[in-house]
Amino acid sequence: MSLHIALIEPRIPPNTGNIARLCAATDTSLHLIGPLGFSLDDAERKRAGLDYWEHVDEWIHPTWRVFREAMARERCLYFSAHGTRPLWEMQPAANSCLVFGNEIDGMPERILEKHPEQCFCIPMTGPVRSLNLATAVGIVLYEALRQLSIDQRNSPKITSRTTRRQTLDGPKK
Repeated sequence: MSLHIALIEPRIPPNTGNIARLCAATDTSLHLIGPLGFSLDDAERKRAGLDYWEHVDEWIHPTWRVFREAMARERCLYFSAHGTRPLWEMQPAANSCLVFGNEIDGMPERILEKHPEQCFCIPMTGPVRSLNLATAVGIVLYEALRQLSIDQRNSPKITSRTTRRQTLDGPKK
């Protein structure tokens, strides 16, 4: 079960670091769509808590256009405080890409307008207008994984990379 997370022009390194850690924990690919608001050199990654990159299937796309050429539109589900449908109405497939705007500007308006049927929100009843990006990604990713586990009860459960490798390659000697 392979999901993808895409971040459009992320700005805050610790948010991206938390999301990278989440991707490593769930074997989810991470797509960073530029321009980025920070450097990706090793020192900057570690200082911002981005020290899990070696365990992340990372894709860097310099622009939205490059990302769109690499990722089929029908695979994308968009998440924004301005989405028109609650996240539990999403219907993720095993190869879905869960797309998020950045911490400052949110989801670009052109995406909300062009794909309203694929734009979802995390319902909130209190006075808060939005959630932290890393928190929102965690909520959405685990809901997608929950839905996929219900849809694919006969599929293997999420396991560590080591366990999965051992299953594919046979037991270690």
